[in-house]
Amino acid sequence: MYSKELVKGTLKTIILKLLSDSDKMYGYEITQKVKELTGGKIQLTEGALYPTLHAMEAQGILTTDVVNVGNRIRKYYTVTSAGKKIARDKVSEFSDFMDTMIFLLDLKPKMG
Repeated sequence: MYSKELVKGTLKTIILKLLSDSDKMYGYEITQKVKELTGGKIQLTEGALYPTLHAMEAQGILTTDVVNVGNRIRKYYTVTSAGKKIARDKVSEFSDFMDTMIFLLDLKPKMG
């Protein structure tokens, strides 16, 4: 598992990319998808995820749709058009950052 510091710095990018690639997702679904895609290396906590989702909703990056599922209310998040552009920009910025860190730290790509 990666440190909380690394995940915190990339959380918004992770969320935006996942939501941009899907129609809509709810919070727990996001945590499980990230865990599944990373083989458990990244495990998002509710304490990190929900404040970020709420902040992005307040910024107009995400919209929500509340659905009753049995006795529970499930809040689905969807990326707005502006959010999709931000997602592309954040992924591009992160890719460039990774290239810079690989160069700066003189890292060799892992094979296989």
